[in-house]
Amino acid sequence: MQENIWDTETAQRYDTPGSGMFAPEVLEPTVDRLALLAGEGAALEFAIGTGRVAIPLAARGVPVTGIELSPPMVRQLRTKADEATIPVVVGDMATTTAPGTYSLVYLVFNTISNLMTQPEQVECFRNAARHLEPGGRFVIELWVPELRSLPPGRTATVWQSDPGYIGLDTYDVLNQQVVSHHFHFDDETSRARLFRSPHRYIWPAELDLMAQLAGFELETRDADWAGAAFTADSRSHVSVYRLRP
Repeated sequence: MQENIWDTETAQRYDTPGSGMFAPEVLEPTVDRLALLAGEGAALEFAIGTGRVAIPLAARGVPVTGIELSPPMVRQLRTKADEATIPVVVGDMATTTAPGTYSLVYLVFNTISNLMTQPEQVECFRNAARHLEPGGRFVIELWVPELRSLPPGRTATVWQSDPGYIGLDTYDVLNQQVVSHHFHFDDETSRARLFRSPHRYIWPAELDLMAQLAGFELETRDADWAGAAFTADSRSHVSVYRLRP
């Protein structure tokens, strides 16, 4: 299913230089934090996509390798960085291995939730552990499920509404599934473009248990890449796990 979602059209539309996920205020704190965590070692990005984070991180002097399920996303990355600069292995981040060992493995922008079952998500942690040096870190950026905003009897929440864009999620709370719907509106016509992606949402406490099963312990949890305090009202978190000796 995920291979069909991240197709050529999606890959070509994915990059939005200077805005959205690519805005400097979003990207720079992410790269700053990851560069600090990588230290003198190399980094492995699960679901590297088109290189939004990997390219500026490599420009900081951190050797970056990627694993990516979608060949079209890799082809889009290759328009910006060659294989020698950022090697990429095509495959599933829960099972695919990359050569070498790393001081840092990271997953950004909710991507672990693209794995649709709990066992797959646990295997993702174990795959991270397989790639890490002793004491290495696994970093996950993930949103907090917004079930508190779901009215009784309703299955959908609008989480963003801007000119030309509406984002909403539909929940299946019995199976811990959510589908994100992204509507982009044309200013000159009445037409809209829809992109949908399915996810399995994960509570922070469940994520910590997955980490323990794979030999990690939680080192820090912040509300964002800049280190804001994580609270009951935080909409997302950046969790850093340390591989136990």
